[in-house]
Amino acid sequence: MMAHEQHTAQAGRAVLAPEAPGADGPPPAPARARPYAWLRRRRRWPVPLLVALLLAQMAAAMVTTAVQQTPTIDEPVYVATATDYLQEHRLRYNPEHPPLGKLLIAAGVAVADPHYDPSYTGTQGEVGRHLLYESGNDPGRLMLWARLPVIALTLLFGLVVFAFAREVVGGSGGLVALALYAFSPDVIAHGSLATLDVLAAGFVLTSAWLVWRARRRPRRYLPLAAAALGAAVATKMSALPAVPVVMLLAVVSVWHARHEAERRRKVLLGLAGAAVVALVAVGVVWAVYLAVDPRLRFTPADPVPAVHGLRGRVTDLLPLPDAYRAGMRVQFGLENYPWQGYLFGHLYTGSLWYYLPAALLVKTPLGLLALGAAGAVAVVAARRLRPAAPYLLLPPAVLLATAMTGSRDFGTRYALFVPMFLAVAAAGVLTWRWRWPGWLPGLPVGLVVLFVAVSSLWTFPYYLPYANEAFGGPANTHRLLHDSNVDWGQDLGRLADRLRQRYAGERVWLVYKGSGVPSSYGISASDPRKVPMDSVHGLLVVSDSAAAKARGGLAELIDSSRPIDQVGHSITLYRR
Repeated sequence: MMAHEQHTAQAGRAVLAPEAPGADGPPPAPARARPYAWLRRRRRWPVPLLVALLLAQMAAAMVTTAVQQTPTIDEPVYVATATDYLQEHRLRYNPEHPPLGKLLIAAGVAVADPHYDPSYTGTQGEVGRHLLYESGNDPGRLMLWARLPVIALTLLFGLVVFAFAREVVGGSGGLVALALYAFSPDVIAHGSLATLDVLAAGFVLTSAWLVWRARRRPRRYLPLAAAALGAAVATKMSALPAVPVVMLLAVVSVWHARHEAERRRKVLLGLAGAAVVALVAVGVVWAVYLAVDPRLRFTPADPVPAVHGLRGRVTDLLPLPDAYRAGMRVQFGLENYPWQGYLFGHLYTGSLWYYLPAALLVKTPLGLLALGAAGAVAVVAARRLRPAAPYLLLPPAVLLATAMTGSRDFGTRYALFVPMFLAVAAAGVLTWRWRWPGWLPGLPVGLVVLFVAVSSLWTFPYYLPYANEAFGGPANTHRLLHDSNVDWGQDLGRLADRLRQRYAGERVWLVYKGSGVPSSYGISASDPRKVPMDSVHGLLVVSDSAAAKARGGLAELIDSSRPIDQVGHSITLYRR
């Protein structure tokens, strides 16, 4: 009886199974042979919908932030340089950063069409201030258009994060990675500014993803990976350490793609792939400089320091444009300056090797730290994911180790590649075996991602001073860190609104750290450091970075005043 039922069931399945094309009869009609194909197609729509929703909320957060924030310290320089590229086609300002990022910013500046006086003489900072505040331009409108290209590219890098994680782990991993990226406060904060940090980090990530894809099709993807690497190096010189890393990964990818070839041939092909990466990357850098000025005229507005010793000799040997090598000399000169740092309430001169890891612990959401660490372990431990380990872990490790040797402890913006790569690596946590019912395999991961989203939304729209819950949130960041971690001059416009709404008619004393011009926002204030302390009465307004570094008379003024208000978690108002 049982054998008869099994035979009948097998016969039934055989009847339902489609016949192979080219057998006794014609191939079956697709619609009849696959009656549930429409259902499978409908099951696919949540993934692109979720991708669109995650990127839409990220876009809304960045655009809102871009509209509300006044220019940060570096932005006027980049916008003025981009304008000079557009109108004068010359390599004159800001040689310490290659042109690509500023050319991308110039796409927005071109729409704003600002008035620009190329005959104005001054430092690059003075030229930027003149463009924004002294040339008849609307600084808010100009800055928004300058920021929009960076916002657009930040969203595109989100698609790279999704694609990278999906190819390594699967569709669910892609969504986890994209969610962590889209809710990363540091990425949102700097992705909404006309600066270069997100652009350089995103191009490095794109290069790592493309060289990973080259494991299957090296001829197609190695040149693309090299182009993305060249874009990173043509945006910020701090991306240079990624060049040997991607070259090494190219050798690994070619070795895997040609696994059937004999050993010597694989070695030669791998070295050829690394050479392609180097040549194409260098070619991209040259193309970027030629796009600014086909004659490559370099007339720096500020003096370029001489660099001697090993650094100078290596710089001279690089097959890059003169302007690029001059920019490297400027960077080396900046590295020799005795900068001040601030970490966990301690003001110091010089740099601390552990500054960036410590700052990243403060400014990275706890959920991203946890999932990223667990995912990195999974990528190394899980046999299926292990081939992706060097592509996900080596680039950020080398770049972070290099950045830790720098002399400028100014913020996590020097390591924005960490949350980007961490988000992709976090997808690997889905390969862990959770002791949950079969219908809840991803619940622990989903809860952590939700915690990251809540933490990010809670700080809206003050993403720049974000700190995670373990360190007291954004209201406490100024006690732990300074500069672009919390106060980069972004809240001058918000301060003007607050003074009009709550303190109209009061005497204001202002110590502002930023590139904005207070009078352009209707703020009438005096500098308390230029008068006797007994003369300072009324409202004392101090940028938190200036307060962190305050010594002497300013420190006495702050200590003898009563804090009564704050703006954007970056400016504190005191009553005297």
